[in-house]
Amino acid sequence: MRQGPSDLRRPRWRTRVLVVIPLLVIALITLGDVVSPASIRLSPLLIAAPAMTASFAGPLLTASVGLLAVLAQIASNASEGLLGQPGRLTEVITLALVSALIVLFRAVLDRHMRELNRVRAVADVAQRVLLRPLPVRVGPLLIASVYLAAEPGAEIGGDLYAAARTSNATRLIIGDVRGSGLTAVADASLVLGAFRAMAHWPVPLTDLASYLDTALSAERSEPLDKAPGAGESFVTAAVLEIPDDLPVVRVVNCGHPPPIVLRDSGVKTLEGHAPALPLGLGHLAAGHYHTEDFAFGEGDQLLLYTDGVIEARNSEGTFFPLAERLPRWNGGGPQYLVDRLHRDLLRHTGGHPGDDAAMVVLERHHVER
Repeated sequence: MRQGPSDLRRPRWRTRVLVVIPLLVIALITLGDVVSPASIRLSPLLIAAPAMTASFAGPLLTASVGLLAVLAQIASNASEGLLGQPGRLTEVITLALVSALIVLFRAVLDRHMRELNRVRAVADVAQRVLLRPLPVRVGPLLIASVYLAAEPGAEIGGDLYAAARTSNATRLIIGDVRGSGLTAVADASLVLGAFRAMAHWPVPLTDLASYLDTALSAERSEPLDKAPGAGESFVTAAVLEIPDDLPVVRVVNCGHPPPIVLRDSGVKTLEGHAPALPLGLGHLAAGHYHTEDFAFGEGDQLLLYTDGVIEARNSEGTFFPLAERLPRWNGGGPQYLVDRLHRDLLRHTGGHPGDDAAMVVLERHHVER
Protein backbone atom coordinates (compact mmCIF):
# COMPACT_ATOMS: atom_id res chain seq x y z
CA MET A 1 0.00 0.00 0.00
CA ARG A 2 1.31 3.35 -0.92
CA GLN A 3 1.77 6.04 1.71
CA GLY A 4 -0.25 9.20 1.51
CA PRO A 5 1.15 12.60 2.31
CA SER A 6 0.06 12.50 5.94
CA ASP A 7 1.90 9.20 6.40
CA LEU A 8 5.21 10.87 5.47
CA ARG A 9 5.21 13.03 8.59
CA ARG A 10 6.97 11.67 11.64
CA PRO A 11 4.58 11.19 14.60
CA ARG A 12 4.95 13.86 17.28
CA TRP A 13 5.61 11.37 20.06
CA ARG A 14 8.55 9.95 18.11
CA THR A 15 10.01 13.44 17.63
CA ARG A 16 9.70 14.08 21.35
CA VAL A 17 11.55 10.88 22.11
CA LEU A 18 14.30 11.51 19.56
CA VAL A 19 14.94 15.09 20.73
CA VAL A 20 16.25 13.64 23.98
CA ILE A 21 19.34 12.43 22.09
CA PRO A 22 20.70 15.87 21.03
CA LEU A 23 19.85 17.23 24.47
CA LEU A 24 21.93 14.46 26.04
CA VAL A 25 24.72 15.21 23.56
CA ILE A 26 24.73 18.88 24.66
CA ALA A 27 24.72 17.92 28.33
CA LEU A 28 27.51 15.34 28.00
CA ILE A 29 29.76 17.56 25.85
CA THR A 30 29.29 20.52 28.19
CA LEU A 31 30.00 18.38 31.26
CA GLY A 32 33.02 16.83 29.58
CA ASP A 33 34.35 20.26 28.64
CA VAL A 34 34.09 21.43 32.25
CA VAL A 35 35.80 18.43 33.88
CA SER A 36 38.45 17.81 31.20
CA PRO A 37 41.88 19.49 31.18
CA ALA A 38 42.12 22.92 29.53
CA SER A 39 44.11 21.41 26.69
CA ILE A 40 41.13 19.28 25.62
CA ARG A 41 38.31 21.18 23.92
CA LEU A 42 35.01 19.38 23.43
CA SER A 43 32.64 22.31 22.90
CA PRO A 44 33.22 22.50 19.10
CA LEU A 45 31.45 19.13 18.97
CA LEU A 46 28.22 20.82 20.08
CA ILE A 47 27.39 21.41 16.41
CA ALA A 48 26.39 17.74 16.30
CA ALA A 49 23.26 18.52 18.35
CA PRO A 50 21.41 20.79 15.84
CA ALA A 51 22.67 18.65 12.94
CA MET A 52 21.11 15.56 14.53
CA THR A 53 17.90 17.42 15.30
CA ALA A 54 17.50 18.53 11.68
CA SER A 55 17.33 14.88 10.60
CA PHE A 56 13.99 14.31 12.35
CA ALA A 57 12.52 17.68 13.40
CA GLY A 58 11.44 20.92 11.78
CA PRO A 59 13.26 24.26 11.67
CA LEU A 60 11.72 25.57 14.90
CA LEU A 61 12.89 22.69 17.07
CA THR A 62 16.24 22.61 15.26
CA ALA A 63 16.70 26.32 15.97
CA SER A 64 15.85 25.75 19.64
CA VAL A 65 18.44 22.99 19.98
CA GLY A 66 20.99 25.12 18.10
CA LEU A 67 20.35 28.04 20.45
CA LEU A 68 20.73 25.73 23.44
CA ALA A 69 24.04 24.47 22.05
CA VAL A 70 25.31 28.07 21.64
CA LEU A 71 24.24 28.93 25.19
CA ALA A 72 25.97 25.80 26.48
CA GLN A 73 29.21 26.80 24.74
CA ILE A 74 28.96 30.32 26.13
CA ALA A 75 28.37 28.93 29.63
CA SER A 76 31.31 26.55 29.29
CA ASN A 77 33.68 29.32 28.23
CA ALA A 78 32.34 31.71 30.85
CA SER A 79 32.88 29.15 33.62
CA GLU A 80 36.55 29.11 32.68
CA GLY A 81 36.71 32.90 32.38
CA LEU A 82 37.85 32.61 28.78
CA LEU A 83 34.81 33.88 26.92
CA GLY A 84 36.54 37.13 25.97
CA GLN A 85 39.45 35.41 24.23
CA PRO A 86 39.33 35.77 20.41
CA GLY A 87 39.62 32.02 19.84
CA ARG A 88 36.75 31.18 22.18
CA LEU A 89 34.58 33.98 20.79
CA THR A 90 35.23 32.70 17.28
CA GLU A 91 34.04 29.24 18.33
CA VAL A 92 30.77 30.68 19.63
CA ILE A 93 30.16 32.73 16.48
CA THR A 94 31.00 29.75 14.25
CA LEU A 95 28.59 27.51 16.15
CA ALA A 96 25.84 30.11 15.86
CA LEU A 97 26.39 30.60 12.12
CA VAL A 98 26.53 26.88 11.31
CA SER A 99 23.41 26.27 13.42
CA ALA A 100 21.62 29.02 11.50
CA LEU A 101 22.63 27.42 8.18
CA ILE A 102 21.34 24.06 9.37
CA VAL A 103 18.01 25.67 10.31
CA LEU A 104 17.85 27.35 6.88
CA PHE A 105 18.51 24.06 5.06
CA ARG A 106 15.87 22.33 7.18
CA ALA A 107 13.35 25.05 6.34
CA VAL A 108 14.09 24.68 2.61
CA LEU A 109 13.77 20.90 2.90
CA ASP A 110 10.40 21.25 4.65
CA ARG A 111 9.18 23.52 1.88
CA HIS A 112 10.18 20.99 -0.77
CA MET A 113 8.53 18.20 1.23
CA ARG A 114 5.27 20.14 1.41
CA GLU A 115 5.38 20.69 -2.36
CA LEU A 116 6.16 17.01 -2.91
CA ASN A 117 3.27 16.00 -0.67
CA ARG A 118 0.88 18.22 -2.64
CA VAL A 119 2.08 16.74 -5.92
CA ARG A 120 1.71 13.21 -4.55
CA ALA A 121 -1.78 13.97 -3.29
CA VAL A 122 -2.82 15.21 -6.74
CA ALA A 123 -1.16 12.18 -8.38
CA ASP A 124 -2.95 9.79 -6.00
CA VAL A 125 -6.32 11.33 -6.86
CA ALA A 126 -5.56 11.25 -10.59
CA GLN A 127 -4.47 7.63 -10.48
CA ARG A 128 -7.54 6.55 -8.52
CA VAL A 129 -9.82 8.38 -10.97
CA LEU A 130 -8.07 6.71 -13.89
CA LEU A 131 -8.01 3.19 -12.46
CA ARG A 132 -11.15 3.06 -10.33
CA PRO A 133 -11.41 0.22 -7.83
CA LEU A 134 -13.64 -2.59 -9.05
CA PRO A 135 -16.80 -3.20 -6.99
CA VAL A 136 -16.70 -6.13 -4.59
CA ARG A 137 -20.01 -7.37 -5.98
CA VAL A 138 -21.84 -6.57 -9.18
CA GLY A 139 -24.89 -8.50 -10.37
CA PRO A 140 -24.27 -12.22 -9.71
CA LEU A 141 -20.49 -11.74 -9.53
CA LEU A 142 -18.07 -11.43 -6.64
CA ILE A 143 -14.92 -9.56 -7.70
CA ALA A 144 -11.41 -9.15 -6.30
CA SER A 145 -8.46 -7.48 -7.99
CA VAL A 146 -4.87 -6.39 -7.49
CA TYR A 147 -2.60 -4.08 -9.47
CA LEU A 148 1.19 -4.09 -9.25
CA ALA A 149 2.87 -1.11 -10.89
CA ALA A 150 6.48 -1.65 -11.88
CA GLU A 151 7.27 2.07 -11.59
CA PRO A 152 8.27 2.89 -7.98
CA GLY A 153 5.72 5.12 -6.27
CA ALA A 154 3.10 4.63 -8.97
CA GLU A 155 -0.30 3.01 -8.66
CA ILE A 156 -0.96 2.63 -12.35
CA GLY A 157 1.14 2.02 -15.43
CA GLY A 158 0.32 0.47 -18.76
CA ASP A 159 -2.08 -2.21 -17.49
CA LEU A 160 -5.79 -1.53 -17.13
CA TYR A 161 -9.09 -3.06 -16.06
CA ALA A 162 -12.65 -1.84 -15.63
CA ALA A 163 -16.20 -3.15 -15.21
CA ALA A 164 -19.59 -1.83 -16.32
CA ARG A 165 -23.20 -2.96 -16.05
CA THR A 166 -25.81 -3.27 -18.76
CA SER A 167 -29.45 -4.05 -18.09
CA ASN A 168 -28.84 -7.80 -17.87
CA ALA A 169 -25.08 -8.41 -17.92
CA THR A 170 -21.70 -7.34 -16.60
CA ARG A 171 -18.98 -6.24 -19.00
CA LEU A 172 -15.29 -6.12 -18.22
CA ILE A 173 -12.06 -5.26 -19.90
CA ILE A 174 -8.50 -6.12 -18.97
CA GLY A 175 -5.65 -4.85 -21.08
CA ASP A 176 -1.96 -4.16 -21.40
CA VAL A 177 -0.47 -1.21 -23.29
CA ARG A 178 2.68 -1.89 -25.27
CA GLY A 179 5.45 0.32 -23.93
CA SER A 180 5.86 2.21 -20.69
CA GLY A 181 5.99 5.68 -19.21
CA LEU A 182 3.57 8.54 -19.86
CA THR A 183 2.62 7.29 -23.34
CA ALA A 184 1.46 3.96 -21.88
CA VAL A 185 -0.54 5.70 -19.15
CA ALA A 186 -2.12 8.02 -21.73
CA ASP A 187 -3.18 5.07 -23.91
CA ALA A 188 -4.51 3.21 -20.86
CA SER A 189 -6.54 6.30 -19.93
CA LEU A 190 -7.91 6.55 -23.47
CA VAL A 191 -9.04 2.91 -23.59
CA LEU A 192 -10.59 3.08 -20.13
CA GLY A 193 -12.48 6.26 -21.00
CA ALA A 194 -13.79 4.77 -24.24
CA PHE A 195 -14.86 1.58 -22.47
CA ARG A 196 -16.73 3.45 -19.73
CA ALA A 197 -18.46 5.62 -22.33
CA MET A 198 -19.73 2.73 -24.47
CA ALA A 199 -19.88 -0.41 -22.28
CA HIS A 200 -23.23 0.50 -20.68
CA TRP A 201 -24.98 0.69 -24.06
CA PRO A 202 -26.76 -2.41 -25.40
CA VAL A 203 -24.44 -2.86 -28.37
CA PRO A 204 -22.89 -6.22 -29.35
CA LEU A 205 -19.56 -7.04 -27.72
CA THR A 206 -17.86 -7.00 -31.12
CA ASP A 207 -19.08 -3.45 -31.72
CA LEU A 208 -17.68 -2.45 -28.33
CA ALA A 209 -14.27 -3.87 -29.25
CA SER A 210 -14.39 -2.13 -32.62
CA TYR A 211 -15.25 1.17 -30.92
CA LEU A 212 -12.27 0.82 -28.56
CA ASP A 213 -9.98 0.12 -31.49
CA THR A 214 -11.31 3.11 -33.43
CA ALA A 215 -10.99 5.44 -30.43
CA LEU A 216 -7.37 4.43 -29.85
CA SER A 217 -6.44 4.62 -33.53
CA ALA A 218 -8.10 8.02 -34.00
CA GLU A 219 -6.41 9.55 -30.99
CA ARG A 220 -2.97 8.29 -31.97
CA SER A 221 -3.36 9.71 -35.48
CA GLU A 222 -3.87 13.26 -34.20
CA PRO A 223 -1.19 15.51 -35.77
CA LEU A 224 -0.67 17.38 -32.49
CA ASP A 225 0.35 14.20 -30.67
CA LYS A 226 4.13 14.50 -30.69
CA ALA A 227 4.88 12.58 -27.50
CA PRO A 228 7.76 10.06 -27.69
CA GLY A 229 6.36 6.74 -28.86
CA ALA A 230 3.04 8.23 -29.92
CA GLY A 231 1.49 6.35 -32.81
CA GLU A 232 3.57 3.25 -32.18
CA SER A 233 1.79 1.62 -29.26
CA PHE A 234 -1.10 -0.81 -29.18
CA VAL A 235 -3.15 -2.45 -26.46
CA THR A 236 -3.71 -6.16 -25.97
CA ALA A 237 -7.10 -6.62 -24.35
CA ALA A 238 -9.81 -9.08 -23.46
CA VAL A 239 -13.33 -7.66 -23.57
CA LEU A 240 -15.86 -9.83 -21.74
CA GLU A 241 -19.58 -10.02 -21.13
CA ILE A 242 -21.16 -12.21 -18.44
CA PRO A 243 -24.95 -12.46 -18.74
CA ASP A 244 -26.86 -12.60 -15.46
CA ASP A 245 -29.15 -15.45 -16.56
CA LEU A 246 -26.88 -17.59 -18.75
CA PRO A 247 -23.98 -19.77 -17.44
CA VAL A 248 -21.52 -18.43 -20.01
CA VAL A 249 -18.84 -15.83 -20.45
CA ARG A 250 -18.49 -14.15 -23.82
CA VAL A 251 -15.01 -13.09 -24.82
CA VAL A 252 -13.53 -10.96 -27.57
CA ASN A 253 -9.80 -11.53 -27.27
CA CYS A 254 -7.60 -8.90 -28.86
CA GLY A 255 -4.19 -10.51 -28.58
CA HIS A 256 -4.37 -10.82 -24.79
CA PRO A 257 -3.41 -13.79 -22.56
CA PRO A 258 -6.53 -16.01 -22.35
CA PRO A 259 -8.71 -16.02 -19.22
CA ILE A 260 -8.65 -19.07 -16.96
CA VAL A 261 -11.67 -20.75 -15.36
CA LEU A 262 -11.32 -22.56 -12.04
CA ARG A 263 -14.00 -25.06 -11.09
CA ASP A 264 -14.34 -28.25 -9.06
CA SER A 265 -13.28 -30.36 -12.03
CA GLY A 266 -10.04 -28.45 -12.46
CA VAL A 267 -8.50 -25.47 -14.21
CA LYS A 268 -9.20 -24.62 -17.86
CA THR A 269 -7.62 -21.98 -20.08
CA LEU A 270 -10.14 -20.31 -22.38
CA GLU A 271 -8.14 -20.48 -25.59
CA GLY A 272 -10.08 -18.91 -28.43
CA HIS A 273 -10.10 -20.15 -32.02
CA ALA A 274 -9.74 -16.76 -33.67
CA PRO A 275 -8.10 -14.10 -31.47
CA ALA A 276 -8.12 -10.64 -33.02
CA LEU A 277 -5.26 -8.19 -33.35
CA PRO A 278 -4.57 -5.84 -30.42
CA LEU A 279 -6.52 -2.60 -30.14
CA GLY A 280 -4.98 0.06 -32.32
CA LEU A 281 -4.07 -2.45 -35.02
CA GLY A 282 -7.59 -3.36 -36.10
CA HIS A 283 -7.17 -1.59 -39.42
CA LEU A 284 -4.68 -4.29 -40.44
CA ALA A 285 -7.44 -6.89 -40.35
CA ALA A 286 -10.38 -4.70 -41.35
CA GLY A 287 -11.49 -4.63 -37.72
CA HIS A 288 -12.92 -8.15 -37.70
CA TYR A 289 -13.85 -9.22 -34.17
CA HIS A 290 -15.47 -12.47 -33.07
CA THR A 291 -17.23 -13.39 -29.85
CA GLU A 292 -16.60 -16.80 -28.34
CA ASP A 293 -18.72 -18.31 -25.58
CA PHE A 294 -17.31 -20.43 -22.75
CA ALA A 295 -19.06 -22.20 -19.89
CA PHE A 296 -19.08 -20.17 -16.68
CA GLY A 297 -21.57 -21.52 -14.16
CA GLU A 298 -22.45 -20.96 -10.54
CA GLY A 299 -19.45 -21.40 -8.23
CA ASP A 300 -16.94 -21.09 -11.08
CA GLN A 301 -14.11 -18.59 -10.82
CA LEU A 302 -12.68 -16.62 -13.72
CA LEU A 303 -9.12 -15.29 -13.61
CA LEU A 304 -8.15 -12.36 -15.83
CA TYR A 305 -4.51 -11.28 -15.88
CA THR A 306 -1.92 -9.41 -17.91
CA ASP A 307 1.36 -10.70 -19.28
CA GLY A 308 3.18 -9.04 -16.38
CA VAL A 309 2.03 -12.07 -14.39
CA ILE A 310 3.08 -14.91 -16.68
CA GLU A 311 6.26 -13.13 -17.81
CA ALA A 312 7.47 -12.27 -14.31
CA ARG A 313 10.93 -13.75 -13.77
CA ASN A 314 12.83 -14.81 -10.69
CA SER A 315 16.56 -14.28 -10.11
CA GLU A 316 17.32 -17.29 -12.34
CA GLY A 317 15.23 -15.98 -15.22
CA THR A 318 12.40 -18.50 -14.76
CA PHE A 319 8.90 -17.33 -15.65
CA PHE A 320 6.16 -17.37 -13.01
CA PRO A 321 4.40 -20.78 -13.36
CA LEU A 322 0.81 -19.53 -13.17
CA ALA A 323 -0.82 -22.68 -14.58
CA GLU A 324 1.05 -24.86 -12.08
CA ARG A 325 0.24 -22.73 -9.05
CA LEU A 326 -3.49 -22.19 -9.63
CA PRO A 327 -4.74 -25.71 -8.72
CA ARG A 328 -3.36 -25.45 -5.20
CA TRP A 329 -5.59 -22.44 -4.47
CA ASN A 330 -8.74 -23.69 -6.19
CA GLY A 331 -11.75 -23.61 -3.91
CA GLY A 332 -11.19 -20.35 -2.04
CA GLY A 333 -13.07 -17.14 -2.73
CA PRO A 334 -11.93 -14.44 -5.18
CA GLN A 335 -10.09 -12.43 -2.52
CA TYR A 336 -8.34 -15.57 -1.28
CA LEU A 337 -7.13 -16.40 -4.76
CA VAL A 338 -5.98 -12.84 -5.49
CA ASP A 339 -4.11 -12.64 -2.18
CA ARG A 340 -2.30 -15.95 -2.76
CA LEU A 341 -1.37 -15.00 -6.32
CA HIS A 342 -0.18 -11.59 -5.17
CA ARG A 343 2.07 -13.02 -2.46
CA ASP A 344 3.40 -15.80 -4.65
CA LEU A 345 4.19 -13.42 -7.50
CA LEU A 346 6.09 -11.05 -5.21
CA ARG A 347 7.95 -13.98 -3.68
CA HIS A 348 8.86 -15.25 -7.14
CA THR A 349 10.22 -11.86 -8.27
CA GLY A 350 11.90 -11.00 -4.99
CA GLY A 351 9.40 -8.21 -4.35
CA HIS A 352 10.33 -6.28 -7.51
CA PRO A 353 8.16 -7.11 -10.54
CA GLY A 354 9.86 -6.05 -13.73
CA ASP A 355 6.60 -5.10 -15.43
CA ASP A 356 3.13 -3.91 -14.51
CA ALA A 357 0.86 -6.78 -13.51
CA ALA A 358 -2.90 -6.87 -13.00
CA MET A 359 -5.13 -9.71 -11.81
CA VAL A 360 -8.92 -9.85 -11.54
CA VAL A 361 -10.89 -12.81 -10.16
CA LEU A 362 -14.65 -13.18 -10.60
CA GLU A 363 -16.93 -15.78 -9.07
CA ARG A 364 -20.50 -16.37 -10.18
CA HIS A 365 -23.18 -16.70 -7.51
CA HIS A 366 -26.87 -17.40 -7.78
CA VAL A 367 -29.03 -14.29 -7.42
CA GLU A 368 -32.55 -14.68 -6.03
CA ARG A 369 -35.17 -12.88 -8.12
